[in-house]
Amino acid sequence: MKILGLSGNVKRPSRTASLVDVMASAVESRFGGVKRVINLADAAPVLFRALRADQLDSEGREIIDAVENADVLVVGSPVYRASYTGALKHLFDLVDYRALTGRPVLLAATGGSPLHALMIEHQLRPLFGFFNALSLPTSIYAVETDFVDYRLTNPAVLERVDRAIADLARLLPVSPQRTTLFAGEHGPALVATKA
Repeated sequence: MKILGLSGNVKRPSRTASLVDVMASAVESRFGGVKRVINLADAAPVLFRALRADQLDSEGREIIDAVENADVLVVGSPVYRASYTGALKHLFDLVDYRALTGRPVLLAATGGSPLHALMIEHQLRPLFGFFNALSLPTSIYAVETDFVDYRLTNPAVLERVDRAIADLARLLPVSPQRTTLFAGEHGPALVATKA
């Protein structure tokens, strides 16, 4: 299984990057596979060399291919002006609109106040609705006080991560059915088969 974390952070160090890494690591620990995390603090300068997907150079194309070919996405962003970052938006502007159909996506955000938590529901979730992806019902939102030295420490937030992983387990059951990932015309899809 290819697990891809995407962190919309545009600076380092980043609480968002830490949260996305915790979540992607939890998916890897539960289901196995290979985890990769892309931080837009690093990737955005590469992606901004192209305004359209057909303008991507090989380095940018590799980033977009990683998104389009992941089996599970973990996507997080700091709340910036009541939404996700423009760098994250630009990345998804370069993704084929058919590529994420049926793909499980775990959603996360960080912000300065609990009042910004609804950004996930009003901004991130509709983005993945456009792509016909399966955004999982449990999302994770964290504020500055949930971290110590950019490391997630709040047990309540860590418990929500566990709940999100349980949501994913219902999509990817091990027994009595197992979920097989196969490559369809537009990337991997989930098919339940008898074990």
